[in-house]
Amino acid sequence: MTRWIRFALAAVCLLASSSLLLAQEYKFKVVASGLAKPTGIAVDDEIVYFTELPNPGVGNSTNAVKKLNLENQLIESLHSGEPEPVNIVVGEDGSIYWVCKSAGVILKQDKNGVTTVFSMGRNKPSGIAISKKGVVYFTEVPTPGVGGGLNGVFATANGSSIQTIHLGEPEPVDVAVAPNGDVYWTCRSAGVILVRSAEDGMIRVLLSSLNKPTGIAIDRQGRNLYYTEVPTPGVSGANGGMNRVVKYELETSQMTLVHAGDPEPTDVAVAPNGNVYWTCTSAGVIVEARPIHGRGKGN
Repeated sequence: MTRWIRFALAAVCLLASSSLLLAQEYKFKVVASGLAKPTGIAVDDEIVYFTELPNPGVGNSTNAVKKLNLENQLIESLHSGEPEPVNIVVGEDGSIYWVCKSAGVILKQDKNGVTTVFSMGRNKPSGIAISKKGVVYFTEVPTPGVGGGLNGVFATANGSSIQTIHLGEPEPVDVAVAPNGDVYWTCRSAGVILVRSAEDGMIRVLLSSLNKPTGIAIDRQGRNLYYTEVPTPGVSGANGGMNRVVKYELETSQMTLVHAGDPEPTDVAVAPNGNVYWTCTSAGVIVEARPIHGRGKGN
């Protein structure tokens, strides 16, 4: 177990006394290491999909989309050479989609390994999610930190007809969609998570006063929202970093600290069995958090 994970376990005990967080026990495991700036992450049963971004904005480089088989720990490259593959998602049919920020495209790879451009002409796409019906939601952040501009959340079923979900947030980094169609996204510079109700289309602030919320995910049941906060990228808890992974129960509004002390938990995903995974970009690892009391594998 690495030094920063040992520190994180101590941090969980310390922060659990906070009135804002409820304690829950997790077992932590590094499931992949030695990676080159892992960034986006998605999970489907025993397969973890992730992006590596050692050379942002540089085409024909070692940036890549890969998959990790959790059963045998084997990593396979699925696609390489894109200038900036940031976030990634897997659909119900096994197809994967990812955004390439600097190229302004969303790419799709079907279960046969054929990669095509799903949508082009996008304006610095950042986050991506997909509904059970196959509708792709994505964010665009051409002017990070600037409110009232072109930053926004969008949806498309075919890659060409684009629906605007919301405009004007200063930095909608990542997005998630619940089984009932509710859409959630992190706004990093504003420190909030917003939600658009599928029932009436109303948009409201779900959580505020967050510390640089970045990655976001929701479980298959639509009960729990997971997000990362990355106010001190590249700084571990042992060195004063304040990054963390948090679970928010939508029905009860209870918050659980999943992990603290990671130097850069960029993106987060949750498996059908409740295990939580995230990329640590600066440490070059993917971490698994398995709930000891709950629905995690092995309980």
